[in-house]
Amino acid sequence: MDIFHVSSNCVSPWNPVEAGMPSSGFLWLDATHDEVAADHTAWRDAVAKATGVQIYDPHLTDATNLSHPSYFDSTQDYALVVFRKLALDANGTPDAPYQPRKIPPALTKLATKPVSFLLMDRALVTVHAANSRTIDATRARLLEFKNRRDGGAHAFRPPASPEELMLRLLNAMVDQYLALRQPLTAQIDRWQRALLSPRHPFNDWTALLDARIELRKLDHLCEGQRDAMQELRDYLVDTIDESRNGRTKDLMLVRVNDVMEHITRVLNHAQRLESTIESAVQIHFSAMAHRTSEIMRTLTVITALFMPLTLVTGVFGMNFAEMPLLQDKSGFWITMGIMAFIVIALLVFFRRKRYLEDHPRDNER
Repeated sequence: MDIFHVSSNCVSPWNPVEAGMPSSGFLWLDATHDEVAADHTAWRDAVAKATGVQIYDPHLTDATNLSHPSYFDSTQDYALVVFRKLALDANGTPDAPYQPRKIPPALTKLATKPVSFLLMDRALVTVHAANSRTIDATRARLLEFKNRRDGGAHAFRPPASPEELMLRLLNAMVDQYLALRQPLTAQIDRWQRALLSPRHPFNDWTALLDARIELRKLDHLCEGQRDAMQELRDYLVDTIDESRNGRTKDLMLVRVNDVMEHITRVLNHAQRLESTIESAVQIHFSAMAHRTSEIMRTLTVITALFMPLTLVTGVFGMNFAEMPLLQDKSGFWITMGIMAFIVIALLVFFRRKRYLEDHPRDNER
């Protein structure tokens, strides 16, 4: 477990055994699931020595549960936030053991892992999977501030409270979902064009179904995240002391609302993509039915043209000794003329009845 002291002018590693609790700023205790799962009791004792807060057994179990959904709970000493973030890659451990499926790369990135936040008065405890890019990037940036704090002016500043640090991390995790919108939209657009292509039949139905399942999972995931953030916002409203600094409460609410707004944007986008897939499939089958109808109309017209011709040939194929035109030298040409006239008359009739209407040309006119 790594422990850092975060203050307004310095971010540095901290040893609570030697230095105790700092007089200013707050502590950030960062651990991985493997470190906590290796020895629950030892890790909980180490957190208690550093912060003076004892973590309850159910929350300790929740922090190491890789299948735990987004969740919020609070006690008199601390608040627990479990937030599911995007996994490092598709081969990580999502909600269930990963199995290769026929899904495009943009959708395999929807594998998620939980990150647990234990929010205390003067400390923040994070429990996450190993090699978390968001946690590592935030840690590197905070430590970099220590090395350049005497340099030129820059916009970045360390978080002023554990709540602010947690909300920064949550915002960065939600932004990863926002970054998926463009590749997901591009993949859905490719499927739409493939579904409506008349030259190449669409056969990738398994991938399309899996994509819809992944989008539905993203929908449910965002709903759980939004509910957890809603409860966190209520908790901050009830616990932050306005008499200490009214602006602090407003800042925290703004940050929470910003995270919730980003989650809502991801949720709405997932719902739109899911609706787009369903609409594309419906349009595909409608187009297939239209093409089938056009083929059947063509076959019907051809059949209607040859039926009277078949009747004429059948009549002249009767085995009677005396029949008109059989002994006539011009009988063959007269019969062919009659048959041609019948075909032309039927074509004119079909055209007037709009059975042979050319829809694309009519639309161009």
